[in-house]
Amino acid sequence: MHLNSFSVNGFRSLTEVADIPIRKPTILAGHNDGGKSALLDALAFLLGKHALAEDDRTYLITDGDDESAPLRCEESSVEGAFTLDAWEQEQFALPEQVRLRRCSGEDLVSRLDVWQPIPADERLRDLSQHLVPALKDLVKEFELSPSSMRRSDLEQALCVYGREHADSEGWVSAPSGLDKRMPRYLPFDGKVAKPDDAVKITLVDRFQSHMADPVLKGRLSAIEDEVQDRLRIDAKSLCDHIQTRCPDLKTVSVEPDVSFQQGFKAAPLRIARRAGEAVGLDRTGLGSNRRISLAVWEWNSELLAEEEDTAPAVGATEDEAPEPPPPVQTIVVYDEPDTHLDYTHQRKIMELIRTQSAIRNVSVLVATHSMNLIDGVDISDVVHLKLENHRTVVERLGAGLLGDAIDEHLGKIAAAVGLRNSVLLHERCFLAVEGETEQRAFPLLFRLCEGLSLQAAGIALWACFNNEGALHLARYLAKQGRTIMLVVDADSRNVRKGIFKAPKLTEFFGSDASRYVKFLGEPGDGAVQQERYNELEELFRDDVWARVANKVWAKTEGAWQPADFAALRGQGKFSGAVQEMLQADSESGPGGKPEMMYELAMALDNSDDVPEQLREVFEQLRKLAS
Repeated sequence: MHLNSFSVNGFRSLTEVADIPIRKPTILAGHNDGGKSALLDALAFLLGKHALAEDDRTYLITDGDDESAPLRCEESSVEGAFTLDAWEQEQFALPEQVRLRRCSGEDLVSRLDVWQPIPADERLRDLSQHLVPALKDLVKEFELSPSSMRRSDLEQALCVYGREHADSEGWVSAPSGLDKRMPRYLPFDGKVAKPDDAVKITLVDRFQSHMADPVLKGRLSAIEDEVQDRLRIDAKSLCDHIQTRCPDLKTVSVEPDVSFQQGFKAAPLRIARRAGEAVGLDRTGLGSNRRISLAVWEWNSELLAEEEDTAPAVGATEDEAPEPPPPVQTIVVYDEPDTHLDYTHQRKIMELIRTQSAIRNVSVLVATHSMNLIDGVDISDVVHLKLENHRTVVERLGAGLLGDAIDEHLGKIAAAVGLRNSVLLHERCFLAVEGETEQRAFPLLFRLCEGLSLQAAGIALWACFNNEGALHLARYLAKQGRTIMLVVDADSRNVRKGIFKAPKLTEFFGSDASRYVKFLGEPGDGAVQQERYNELEELFRDDVWARVANKVWAKTEGAWQPADFAALRGQGKFSGAVQEMLQADSESGPGGKPEMMYELAMALDNSDDVPEQLREVFEQLRKLAS
């Protein structure tokens, strides 16, 4: 059985959280108390590894004027989208893709349900309530032919019949034995530095694997049956005694359930740095504990890989021996695994996670604050959790909201400019520009005008190689609810497809498109210059160009005058003409437009030399980021 994604309702702060993917790996990011640990415990609840407690049930949100004690939700549930292997499909008579949920009400008793056609006959909706004789009677009544009279075969035959004679769909009790095929849950809690726990988790998993070995299982089952029979005799004597003392009781019964699989208790680990000086790990430092835990989980990875290599092939059993079921999925869960680790060991954690993710049948889920881990995966594999009105909501970037083609384009842009996932998730404001020219000049001009860097102001600058790429980025982040400003040259209005025309921008950003898109050179309102320009370079005054040129690109003969630059206006592309003139008449002329604008910005020391329109853009950005 393979879990693809899961959704949570009514579990702590997770009032309604949907479609959390289980990938190779999935990274859960977010602020403290944002719901990361709650999500991991909810997954453990789905997989049968967490018993629901009263404190796990979500409080219902009440009106602010209601002073009565808040009530908890009636039901907590975690639903998973699973893929069943061929053995499970045949064994439980279920399709390949199924929805399973584990839920619990006020009684805190959990049950596992499956979404499927609901039998018209109510007796077939919950077969677990029937004893074997009753199941045999139902089989006989419906004239069915199960493969044997064992309970599992009786239930399978009745399940198939019930689905074939259904009148609706809904949640019904899962078939007996399906719970045992749930994915394995291997948790690694980095917030508590206890290597003993890591050793126990790892060896308990190996213990259960050994107990499932057909050779050992046969011997142990025989011993379990013998012990269980003896306990039944003891239980019968106990029941008779109770009835003697309590004659008002009609029947008293006890059914002993014996299992040796719960027999692994502990495996305390002791270390010695010198011969004969063994000590418990509670006497060593946190750093040592974390490194030992890391080593334990590296060993665990080797075991998982070994299981992959030695897993039995379907149909490879000999003679009449029953075919063993395929291995189930293993979900390795890390809760802040880099806590107490230095940078080098944090990198090793990421390598370990990648190694485990590459193993067949293994998925990895990581809750972390670590920028290294968040930046080490594709952005679509990052689930960002945050609190809104004291309840957890999910944010996912790169999850196909704008179509695969645009997502792929944005992914390439992010990789090319080195923009990290952590920046995408945590920066307060994004500034998208056309290309290298703005990328090199804007940080210097912003610092000159605002007195601090873009990074210090919480603004992430993206250069998207062209105006169309910048537009797609701005559109994408705006739909994600991010604070974004797109700054392009006014001549972008003339590009192909008309994507910068007013109707298209309204389609992308709504009626408030001017809030997101700024055209450098277009006339503005109020004090902004009213003359129209086509590009960033034209905004700078002629006297500023002349002063900087004399300082940076000395003229071969004479000095640069404002008139030299004024003569180039209205003669085509101003930036290209200036670059060509500086290269022709100066031995130190710029190597290209990005270098020219960078050196211009570097040479300025007065914010009044920065065009007023650009100063207003920077001021708006500062307000957006704050």
